[in-house]
Amino acid sequence: MDVNSRDRSNAWTPLLFSLVLILGMIMGFNLRDTLRSKRNLATVIQRSDRLDEIIDLVSEKYVDTVNSNLLYKDAISGILKSLDPHTVYIPADDVQAVNDELDGGFSGIGVEFSILRDTIEVTSVIENGPAGNAGIETGDQVVKVGDSVVAGVNVTADRIAHLLKGKQKTKVNVTIRQLSDGLMKTFTITRDIIPTYSVDASIMLDSETGYIKINRFSATTADEFKTALKKLQANGAQQLIVDLRGNPGGYLDAATSIADNFLDGNKLVVYTKGAHTANTEYRAKEKGLFEKGRLAILVDESSASASEILAGAIQDWDRGVIIGRRTFGKGLVQEQYDLPDGAALRLTIARYYTPSGRCIQRSFSKGKEAYMEDYEKRFEDGELTGNDTDEASDTIPFYTANHRVVYGGGGIKPDVYVPYDTDRLSVVFQNMIYSAELKTAIWDYFIRNREQLKFSSIKDFIGSFNAQEQVAGNYLALLDPGPRKEALKELSKPLNNNYFKQQIKARMARLLFHDNGYYTISVRDDEVVNKALAVLSSGQYSKLISGK
Repeated sequence: MDVNSRDRSNAWTPLLFSLVLILGMIMGFNLRDTLRSKRNLATVIQRSDRLDEIIDLVSEKYVDTVNSNLLYKDAISGILKSLDPHTVYIPADDVQAVNDELDGGFSGIGVEFSILRDTIEVTSVIENGPAGNAGIETGDQVVKVGDSVVAGVNVTADRIAHLLKGKQKTKVNVTIRQLSDGLMKTFTITRDIIPTYSVDASIMLDSETGYIKINRFSATTADEFKTALKKLQANGAQQLIVDLRGNPGGYLDAATSIADNFLDGNKLVVYTKGAHTANTEYRAKEKGLFEKGRLAILVDESSASASEILAGAIQDWDRGVIIGRRTFGKGLVQEQYDLPDGAALRLTIARYYTPSGRCIQRSFSKGKEAYMEDYEKRFEDGELTGNDTDEASDTIPFYTANHRVVYGGGGIKPDVYVPYDTDRLSVVFQNMIYSAELKTAIWDYFIRNREQLKFSSIKDFIGSFNAQEQVAGNYLALLDPGPRKEALKELSKPLNNNYFKQQIKARMARLLFHDNGYYTISVRDDEVVNKALAVLSSGQYSKLISGK
């Protein structure tokens, strides 16, 4: 709809005022091209002082006692309310965890743990990490961290992680009940940088097909990916499946670097545009590790942001096939600014566009709540369970390199659609799969039989381990009569029973061989992976790429 300039000015006034307030709070902290003149700085300072004055007046004169920090938080939330859903305020207490997730590491002692029966069980010890070098072993139980007793009711994983983390080279006392003899022992451990890997698994699915699972795009993802791909190629990989399902995104540079491994020449990967940022193009620059060879990218409704950048580039250049379900639809770029109190503002500064020119950002015109409830809407409409509609949220066509029609405005639509397996969607069965009782039954079996579970390889484990029935029986014994009856009903269905046993075996493999062990088994019954294998090994691949 056309409007005159005066109407446009009135419509944008509240938003411009909000942006000015935000800039006042972050002035002097990583500001780049946002503030361009002394006049702008003076305006920001003046308006920032107004906000401070209001909060100070409320704090000093209000009839009841108020928390000024909460007032600031509420004020910021009000300012951001009219902006996009991905511009967010990050409280100071959450900033470190958010940064750790994307930086590829954190300072800690190097253990993984689970809470079972209100007890902290060490489920994995990082090789050559601080805890391992101190003598802590898998199966040990954490009783105290410093002066804090951590065994007992209401213990939480977040609290344990907070106590174990700390500044690099600081020391922490950890009291352990040792699995070997049951005795209590206190270890003084010096914290160090512990890597957090974004490539969950890299395995061969058959003699020529490699599989790489990426859980996010962090500062180390590109290097992790190259290392994984080189190993797969050394093992004979000639075609590749990259699994981005459930990947919420991360650093744009990580996605473009991985795309560079697949695209030859100087091909455009993505470009960004914003009202206050320079237009930027990201192109393939180096000789890639996998510029030829069949390629499949797996996506779903939780694949977002950087995941969509990678999938969009591959689809637009017809470099590979996209398989799964329509992606999340996040086409906005954020930059994080640190605030004086240790909090941070993650501010949307640009939109990104795939090589064909499409922006895949979903509309948020109905508000943030409706935007975040899109998953439920897709489920209710049947899109996730079999109703693969051709209806596009954006009717403007864009064209791939081979002149296939694609659309923006609602995520990346896959070339090959694979719905949820509805047989496994029942609430009862999902609760069984992810229950504390199943986790406990698997762990108990692992601890009791750890000497018999020493396999030379994952292949040896797959051929020899056959205790799924016993573990399932132990699981059922942990349930109360009502839930046990429901579980038996679900397990009477052959498909559910087979999948349940496969999950037991896969999770046991994770305890023994980490994530590579888990995925080696779990992908065997993964419909999306199996569909990708079928496409890669047939004439359908060439037809999809060519658009014929």
